[in-house]
Amino acid sequence: MSTSEQQDNHSVAQQMSAAGSFDHRKYKAYPRLNLADRTWPDQVISQAPIWCSVDLRDGNQALVKPMTVAQKVKMFALLVKLGFKQIEIGFPSAAQPEFDFARKLIEDNLIPDDVTIQVLTQAREHLIGKTFEALKGVKRAIVHVYNSTSTVQREQTFSMSQAQIAGIAVQGARWVQEYAARNPNTEWTFQYSPESFTGTEIDYAIEVCNQVIDVWQPIQGQPVIINLPATVEMSTPNVFADQIEYMCRALHQREQVIVCLHTHNDRGCGVAATELGLMAGADRVEGALLGNGERTGNMDLVTLAMNLYSQGVDPKLDFSDVQEMLRVCQECTDLPVHPRHPWVGELVYTAFSGSHQDAIRKSLQFHHDKGLAHWEVAYLPINPADLGRDYEAVVRINSQSGKGGVAHVLERDYGIELPKWMHQHVSNVVQKAAEQAGSEVRSKEIKALFDDHFVAVPAGWNLRGYDLSSHNQQTEATFRIEAAEPIELTGRGVGALEALADALGRHYGVAIKVSQFDEHALRQGTDSDAIASVCVSVDGVDSVAAAIHEDTTTANLQALLSAVGRAAKRVAGLQSVG
Repeated sequence: MSTSEQQDNHSVAQQMSAAGSFDHRKYKAYPRLNLADRTWPDQVISQAPIWCSVDLRDGNQALVKPMTVAQKVKMFALLVKLGFKQIEIGFPSAAQPEFDFARKLIEDNLIPDDVTIQVLTQAREHLIGKTFEALKGVKRAIVHVYNSTSTVQREQTFSMSQAQIAGIAVQGARWVQEYAARNPNTEWTFQYSPESFTGTEIDYAIEVCNQVIDVWQPIQGQPVIINLPATVEMSTPNVFADQIEYMCRALHQREQVIVCLHTHNDRGCGVAATELGLMAGADRVEGALLGNGERTGNMDLVTLAMNLYSQGVDPKLDFSDVQEMLRVCQECTDLPVHPRHPWVGELVYTAFSGSHQDAIRKSLQFHHDKGLAHWEVAYLPINPADLGRDYEAVVRINSQSGKGGVAHVLERDYGIELPKWMHQHVSNVVQKAAEQAGSEVRSKEIKALFDDHFVAVPAGWNLRGYDLSSHNQQTEATFRIEAAEPIELTGRGVGALEALADALGRHYGVAIKVSQFDEHALRQGTDSDAIASVCVSVDGVDSVAAAIHEDTTTANLQALLSAVGRAAKRVAGLQSVG
């Protein structure tokens, strides 16, 4: 490295170091546009825009290890499956793999008849020529030509005047037109981008775009797209919307021109800026799945499409198998998906909070019972099943969860509908396990805890049989119980449960009172098992248990026996039993 190069690098490093000090005074506010008669705030997005995926160009350029041709083919197939009708496949004049990919799509006939591919090229003749060479034989294509028009690029990168930069755009437009004319068997659409539009003086951006439009003359039937890229997101979304509305008013032959948005996410507002830009009059959107793209990424196509979907607007894209989409994206890009990514992250429909879980459980039940025509469920803006998500992911249990969440999991996954009085008892057991583990308690673990602490029969408290008879509205019963020595007890009461409590109380000399009781079938049908739950007081000690059996009476009696057996260690008269 020469001495001058070392000095230049040292100078740049010094500037970067100085820029790195956290001092807001070195920045200035982005200028707002004086558009007092703006109309976009009163607009509503009522239909999907024209979509164009740039995953295979912008998204590919953003990767540490760019996709192979095979990976690009796989990603292209995914985009087609999702419903994209316009797909930018890359920059075929920039590298041999890009050129080869374009040729493979065309020569192997991988482009469906209703899909148009798009390619990007700088406004330089040899690159434009190479681009058309890559597209030879294609049925339909969009040729996207661009040059940077921003103040910073003109002054600091190119040292060129506004007129010179506009001249590059016009000459590029003419070259594209000339090369297209040499290939009349292809249906061509022309697209122009004033790169770094948001860093360009608005009236100058209009001047350059109109000069390009005047070359291409869409009024004569040539399809033309004017793309207005927020190559760097520099303002709040409302200012960007003002710029788009202003451009839409000023562009020549506006009725014949498709206005396109290509927003980046430097401020984290790429989707918001695009939504407001559509309200401001734009027709078309470029972006990438999951927001992949250079620096902070492109506008996220998935988020925008799902935003429309959640408002009852058909997005014209299909994300019903979101797991497949995520799998292919991760295989091709080697990028992880954040668990809180809007709409499709692993945890975006998951509630750990107890109050949230209770609201979801009740709201889902209300929705079901009332047969509501439109989705209105607490904390769930859409039905997760629309994306192929299992409901097991909605309510998950950890130490932050409440009694309603535990009850919901048991009902959802196992048909065990706990009575309300039992929620807290089961939740206490599960929460203690979660606190001890310091992590989430999965559905199978919750079921195992329920079985161990409430269903499992204590040793010596198994019901082996019973005989019932009724006299004068009283039930007289004999019960055979597997204690330390098998015993047979008799008792009486209003029903079988009260008769068993009477038999146990008199035999062991304790006071047994049933304070809570519930039973229901685990599923519909006459062959369903019954689950009985009971809370008893044994000499003032409360105990809870459940039992499952094909015979309802057996389930009721075993639940009572198990509850009394669980109280044995805490009640003096029962400690020798079992």
